[in-house]
Amino acid sequence: MESLDETEETLRGQALVWKHMFAFADSMALKCAVELRIPDIIHSYGGRPVTLAQIASRIPSASPGTPYLARIMRLLVRKNIFSANGCPPDGSPESHETLYSLTPSSRWLLQGPGSELSLVPMVLMEDHPWLMSPLHCLGDCVRTGGIAFEMAHGRKVWDFASENPEFNRLFNDGMACTSKITVRAIVEGYKEGFDSIGSLVDVGGGIGGALAEIIKSYPHIQGINFDLPHVVATAPALEGVTHVGGDMFDTVPHADAVFMKWILHDWNDEDCVKILKNCKKAIPEKNGMLLIAEVVLQPEGDGLFDETGLVLDLLMITHTGGKERSELEWKKILEEGGFPRYNIIQIPSLLSVIEAFPL
Repeated sequence: MESLDETEETLRGQALVWKHMFAFADSMALKCAVELRIPDIIHSYGGRPVTLAQIASRIPSASPGTPYLARIMRLLVRKNIFSANGCPPDGSPESHETLYSLTPSSRWLLQGPGSELSLVPMVLMEDHPWLMSPLHCLGDCVRTGGIAFEMAHGRKVWDFASENPEFNRLFNDGMACTSKITVRAIVEGYKEGFDSIGSLVDVGGGIGGALAEIIKSYPHIQGINFDLPHVVATAPALEGVTHVGGDMFDTVPHADAVFMKWILHDWNDEDCVKILKNCKKAIPEKNGMLLIAEVVLQPEGDGLFDETGLVLDLLMITHTGGKERSELEWKKILEEGGFPRYNIIQIPSLLSVIEAFPL
């Protein structure tokens, strides 16, 4: 017969399975709030707590399903996306309404003016069926060693983007929003690193948002935004930035330093070494520098983003066949790519800065 402690442990084990079984609903509730622009609606009332009826009144619908909204908000309050407090609106004890407010989390989901640091495009990208459906192929990845995105869509993610303008926009917007957030953290946490750089090429720079943010803080830098031709074809004109189309597996434009944010995690070790060797050719041997903004896994860590790093590693299996890496794994590919010296700089971000040198 099980002891009370064993019974409690067994029950907790069951509860944990239920929690993870339905974790997808958390993501869908978050996406729902973003699509309905609930954070913006609450914010539009000037920062004061608002009722459910006030939120519903600004949802663009003739007959919003307020009871459904109440249940979605209840879960998101439980998850600390929003806060809720009871308040008697007319002062009587019989009348009781819930008042909703933003939290530090939901402020990252604002989309209106002044919300340039927003995770909304990333939520819409990662929670779109195009990127969710490959997750159903995770078991097949283990069985066959293939890439889930290719199993689900019949082509690599980059080819899918080049053939599908809507997905290309969704993907670029997601990358651009994370670039703004990450680059802000890099500028704040790596303040003196760019002082000696005269020219900087952002390899895999998308539509140039990250590089433009760096140059705003360091206007002496000549910026080169380098990505695939179909990507830079949609890039806007940016002050101090020249857009160049090409393939990093063939060559990288020459500059004093190479910058890569969330690029190498998309590729296996062999491909990373090829990219790194091309980066080494693009910079001066004596004073050249490589700057990498990537996750550095801490599998046993308890930091703010350590668990998220492990989740992202699984997404790499499904999206591109790449991987997130620990420090030892970074050290290995950097040495093989021609960068025997490196430093890891912690910044206020999911990512770290790895500065690497050819000598």
